Amino acid sequence: MSWKRTHHCSELRAEHQGESVCLNGWVDVRRDLGGVIFIDLRDRYGITQVVFDETDKKLHEQAEELRPEYVIGIVGEVTLRDEININPERETGEIEVRVRELIIYSKSKTPPFEIKDQIETNEEMRLRHRYLDLRRRPVQQNLILRSKVYNTVRNFYHERDFLEVETPFLMRSTPEGARDYLVPSRVNPGKFYALPQSPQTYKQTLMMAGMDRYFQIVKCFRDEDLRADRQPEFTQIDVELSFTDEEEVFSVHEELMAHIWKKHLGIEIETPFPRMSYQDALHRYGSDKPDTRFGMEIADLSDLVADSGFRIFDKTVADGGKVLAITVPGDGEIGRGAMDRLTDEVISKTGAAGLIFIKSSEEGLNCSVGKFLDDQTVEKMFEIAGAERGDLVLILAGPQPPVYRQMGALRLMMGSRHELIDTDKNHFLWITEFPLVEWDEESRRYHALHHPFTSPVKEDLDKMEEDPSNIRARAYDLVLNGNEIGGGSIRIHDRELQARMFRLLGIDTGEAEEKFGFLLDAFDYGAPPHGGIALGYDRLIMLMAGTKSLRDVIAFPKNQKAQSLMDNCPSSVDKSQLDELHIQLKLPKQGKH
Repeated sequence: MSWKRTHHCSELRAEHQGESVCLNGWVDVRRDLGGVIFIDLRDRYGITQVVFDETDKKLHEQAEELRPEYVIGIVGEVTLRDEININPERETGEIEVRVRELIIYSKSKTPPFEIKDQIETNEEMRLRHRYLDLRRRPVQQNLILRSKVYNTVRNFYHERDFLEVETPFLMRSTPEGARDYLVPSRVNPGKFYALPQSPQTYKQTLMMAGMDRYFQIVKCFRDEDLRADRQPEFTQIDVELSFTDEEEVFSVHEELMAHIWKKHLGIEIETPFPRMSYQDALHRYGSDKPDTRFGMEIADLSDLVADSGFRIFDKTVADGGKVLAITVPGDGEIGRGAMDRLTDEVISKTGAAGLIFIKSSEEGLNCSVGKFLDDQTVEKMFEIAGAERGDLVLILAGPQPPVYRQMGALRLMMGSRHELIDTDKNHFLWITEFPLVEWDEESRRYHALHHPFTSPVKEDLDKMEEDPSNIRARAYDLVLNGNEIGGGSIRIHDRELQARMFRLLGIDTGEAEEKFGFLLDAFDYGAPPHGGIALGYDRLIMLMAGTKSLRDVIAFPKNQKAQSLMDNCPSSVDKSQLDELHIQLKLPKQGKH
């Protein structure tokens, strides 16, 4: 007989009563109730209950052998459950299948963890047996969402005349940001390819070629330290447009986000998205990716306390630093022990030198450094912080910009702890006017904040040689609920301006020609104004799925050591392979790696 399935395991309903069906899947749960055996049969679509009774002894004996995760096929008749046995929480809860035939495709050992929606198993065990973890419904739902959004994104761009163009995975190394993953060339001894950190130069070249509108859902690679929201290989939606400006990039991608959220989450997203300059974001929220779902904005006390008589405040402001405050509503009665623990936590997690506070209780204001300040100054600090009776004001002092970052971290810590963040909200935000470059003390030179091809704001061009730190870039990030989900810019399309940018970054003419000569030459043959954006696809799906880690939305992720525990990758290779590539290993001494 044919064991080709007629339905999947979430498909059968009351209207299928009496039909003969074939189902295939995994044994989820087995229950033996006095001779009648019930099996919950599972595939990626759902679960159907199938029943073996004692009328066919041979079939019943086969069913007694079944255990969780056996892969089976059944043929049987769809019947209605008794009203008392209907399961309203299951799509197939009105029916069950009375089995006539059973085939066991394969048996399973007892899994190292249960295949359930919620499990306490540590992540290392789950990643080592990822093929089992992927059987769990939440992980499958994440990958199903990822697949569906892929299709939506492709259709969205195709409908707007974007061309999907594949760019090479083997390219030249241009180590200007994170470290490259290098690939040795066997046929070109001593030469290396790099895996792309981004298709940036290729997509700009496509604009020179007249492709006009390009997109690609592309895999990129960065050899950097990992966090929950980073992977060594990641996927991005890469986009470039000719004859464009910021407004067009913004409007297209606001429309894309609204379309995705509506189609896949059923949520209406209001457009256009708010915009905020980099400086404004840093000064108000202590971050260039602020979470605006709650308030607790930063207040600047520097002018008030510049000559307060308290040495820390006076010296901080005199040295160009800042004294900043946030208000924690309703926490003015916090006890001394809790305050001491909070101080220790703030110092360890934010890197701040210390934490100063003003508590408002029934006894009035209590400032931790009140003995160095007059009452009027303390009251004014409390007022400027926007605090009210019963609130707690937390104060940090230090050099800028680090003190802003520290306060931003403290703000998020307190917002989460006091459940001030409305997790049902979706706050999209454009951050604009980033600095073009930033000074790196270690290398004693400027580095591009985004990349070397970002165009400066026209009004700031005269600052390129004299005042680089104050040049604004035509760069922008798309932020969602405190997460950067995309970044882009309007690009330089003039060879002379690009040369000025390279000089500013300490890249001389020879180095620029060697690394980027093909792009510079393309500028000489008619370069359209162009710009674009790259959206982090893994992070986008992570936020849509409501998970905390990128590993939850990637089929086969790496751990925080960039290892795949399932297939033990990376691994050693045979010496003969290295010889073919003309490579000798120089391994670090044991204990130093």
